[in-house]
Amino acid sequence: MDTDRFWTVIESARAGGPDGKPGDKPFDEALVDLLAALSKEDILEFQTRFDEIHDAVYRWDVWAAAYLIGGGCSDDSFMDFRAGLIALGREWYERTAADPDSLAEHPAVIEAAADGGYEALFYEEVNYVASTAFERVAAVGEDFYEEWKRHRCAQGESGDGGLGAGAEADMGEDFDFDDGEEMSRRLPRLAALCLNELVA
Repeated sequence: MDTDRFWTVIESARAGGPDGKPGDKPFDEALVDLLAALSKEDILEFQTRFDEIHDAVYRWDVWAAAYLIGGGCSDDSFMDFRAGLIALGREWYERTAADPDSLAEHPAVIEAAADGGYEALFYEEVNYVASTAFERVAAVGEDFYEEWKRHRCAQGESGDGGLGAGAEADMGEDFDFDDGEEMSRRLPRLAALCLNELVA
């Protein structure tokens, strides 16, 4: 499964999954349905692409955006935020990768800032869609994580790493998320939208 096919699957789930009825199911459930219709190897390949795309935004500037939007953001929460970026689809993901401050224009972020909510774009369940789909179609005794290790080894990668670890990522320049002036300099639109809530 190449990157284009990965995003085609994501967009199909955003459009409502196999039935093509947006809103009938949450995005993660529609995505699981789509993946469960594929082969087990395709599901493992989906996880490979997911990890690559998830890890590509394991950066301080994206984390700072998550920190502003979420009113704080732990390492675990940042995993959920990056999964949420993928759930937004390719256009918003690529916009965010190029300029995290552009999330100030996303309707869900604007709405969350207005009502004081902090859940916008954090989507934990998306991290587990491949394992859920695999378990749905697996034979008795087959385990997703064991198969994932086998798949990684077959691809010439270490089989002992966690999914989406991002351990070798170049995160860019670190900076203090609690420094309002620095956040305003680096992410001016998001800071203007969210910072008052963050420091209130």
